[in-house]
Order: sequence, then C-alpha cells, then structure tokens
Amino acid sequence: MTQFPAGRPVQIGDRAARVLASELARHGGPKTGLLVGAAAGSAALAAAIDALLPEDRLTVVASGAEGAAALREHVERQGRWVAERTRVVDSLDAAEPADVVIHAEALTGGAEDAREVLGTLSKLVSTGGVLTVAVPATRMPSGAADEVERQAALYGVGSDLVLRNVPPVRVHRLRHTPADHGLAANLLPALRPSSVPLTRGMNIDSNGVAAAGIALGLAALAKAARPKSKLWLVPALAAAPVAAFFRDPQREVPEDPSAVVAASDGKVLGVERMHDKRFGEVEFLRIAVFLSVLDVHVNRSPVAGKVVDYFVEDGGYAAAMKPEAEHNVAAYTLLETAHGPVAVVQRTGLIARRIVQRAPVGSLLAKGERFGLIRFGSRTDVYLPADKATPVVAPGDRVVGGQTVIATWI
Repeated sequence: MTQFPAGRPVQIGDRAARVLASELARHGGPKTGLLVGAAAGSAALAAAIDALLPEDRLTVVASGAEGAAALREHVERQGRWVAERTRVVDSLDAAEPADVVIHAEALTGGAEDAREVLGTLSKLVSTGGVLTVAVPATRMPSGAADEVERQAALYGVGSDLVLRNVPPVRVHRLRHTPADHGLAANLLPALRPSSVPLTRGMNIDSNGVAAAGIALGLAALAKAARPKSKLWLVPALAAAPVAAFFRDPQREVPEDPSAVVAASDGKVLGVERMHDKRFGEVEFLRIAVFLSVLDVHVNRSPVAGKVVDYFVEDGGYAAAMKPEAEHNVAAYTLLETAHGPVAVVQRTGLIARRIVQRAPVGSLLAKGERFGLIRFGSRTDVYLPADKATPVVAPGDRVVGGQTVIATWI
C-alpha cells in the first residue's frame, strides 16, 4: 500500500475543489479520472463526481482500509448512476493510469515530500494527461510550495489562485508528457476562478479587482491625509469605471466545428492575405480587430488548439487603428491545430501598455477560451492558413469575442 507523508492539513473548500476538478469538468469525455486522498463527503470528491459524464470512469484512492470502507459506503449512497462509474480502491497500487489525476488535499510539508508525491502521481497520468495539485498560497514554513512551483515552471499548463478558501490556495496543472493538439477539440473553456462573478453572466477579471482596490486605497489615504478636501472623490469615483473596463462576460461559443470565432470584441480593421516571416513561408489570412477603451478587453482563443510557442516583440505604441501599429509591442501566441498553424497577436496601442497572456506553452485551449487581456485600447490579429479558411467578416463589422464567427474552415 502506498502512503504519502502527511503535512500540515489545509482545508479544501467547495470553490477550490471545483478548480481541482476543472480539468475533469471541461473534458467532454469519454475520460478517466483518478482522485487521491479524498475522504467520504469531501468537497473534492463531490466536485469530481459532478464532473462525470455517462461514459466516464472515476477511481478514488483511500488513505487506508478504514477510509476505503467509508468511501465505498458514501459512493453507494449517491445512487446507482454514481456507483456504476466510481470505483474505490485501498491504495495507488490498485489504480490504473488516468487522463486526469487529482490530489485531493493541498500539498504541505517539505520539498522532498512534495517531490515524492509528484513523482508517484505523475506515473499514473496517461500520455498527454494532466496532474492537478494545490499548495497553500500563503507561504507556510515548508518547501512543498516551492517544489510544486519549480515543477510548474517545467511542466505547468496553467495555474489558478483561489482566494475564497481558508487559507487561500494555488492550484497547478502539470503535464509531464506532450498532449496531441486534437484533444483540444473535446474540451470546454476552462474555469477562471480568480474572476469575481457579479451576475450569472458577468464577471470582473482579477486585474480589475486589483485596480479597483488600488483606487479605493488611494481614496482612503487621501481622505485620511486631508479630511476636509474633496480630492479623495477622484480615485473613489474612478474605482467603478476601472473595474468595468475589466469586465469578463460569459459567452455562448458556436458549436459548429468549422467556425473560427473572434479573439476579442471590437471593430474589424482589415481582412487580408499575407505572408509573415515569423511563421515561415505559409500564406495566411489575417483578420485584425481594433478594441476601443469601451470594448471588453479579455482575449479568447479563436480555435481549439495547443499552444506551441509564445514570444513578445518590442516596438512602439502607435494608435492601434493606424498602419503604424504594425510595429507596436506585440505578443504572439502560436497554436497547433487540426487545420495547421494559427496565431493570435495581442498588439498594444496608444494607451495600452500591458499585455497579459495566461496560456503557457504546452497548454490546450478550447475554442472561445479566455487566455489573456490587453489593458486600455488595443488590437488583436488572428492569422489562419489562407488555403484552409474563408473570411465571413469585412472591415467595419463589429465582432464579439468568443461568439462572432469571423471565418470558416474549408
């Protein structure tokens, strides 16, 4: 029986559990999952069960014989549908490799302990699969978080900070073996837990929460420093529009597999066939979209694919709607897809000076999935193989990121 060293316990609440199980939930199936260290009635077990589809299978590893008995009883109480798809085993020795492996408890303790856990679990991840682990975000006096983050730098395909947990945790997704780009077509857009939900269909990106917090903090300082002055109203009133700039609405992504969607909201600047030496000799269809300061600035993947390269080129800060913007600072995300190479370029503008890209090389992006944003007025370009795609928009058209079809695959 395989036993892992125990560290200081960290509670995994409902929200953190949903993030841990997010790779299971976004996988369209059929898929296999392996949950290690969950207790009967735990949030992690509930989240993993919720992610199951009819053709899926979940294996749950108990920490010992007594725990396995309680887990089996708990699973049976969930009903026949869950019991038929969930198997409880006494140890990892009885588990088989799975598409998604989840460590149900946050890793604490020393670096050697974490290295042992990750080394053991990585052997149980199917080729191209994902290992999901959590570590305390508030650094405890241990090396476990450092070791996990070291491996995330080598094998990470995404991480999320979950503040609404006690204590807060950071969830890392590790892929130790390459994944085929075709797997992306079977994925749903990933959960973005650090965005703050306002309504059922609207969130505020974490950047907006931080910016609004800074504005309110400056207002409080100004009020304390000069109680009789109205100067504090300036940052206080700015907090709401600053947060609104970072709004992150839910979008209905077209299910048509031939559809290519807009990478951002905005107005189409140009649709042209061209060559770009950065991507070889292939001719591309480029669709450029300008974002004003009033548009949603969250960027989404126009297609399903695998991130195979990412680089930033230096340049100027010309107004994004002008031809000179071709030479602005720009971030290039290159995707491998079933139809050939696709590039999404995030360009700065006259006011935009900050590009955020959250999709590491090796990660899989579903069509319409959020992968970054640009702050304050900018432009996004989508490059598609010219012989594989037909444009369905024209200059002057308004598009909605993740929703408007800008081209179709031939």
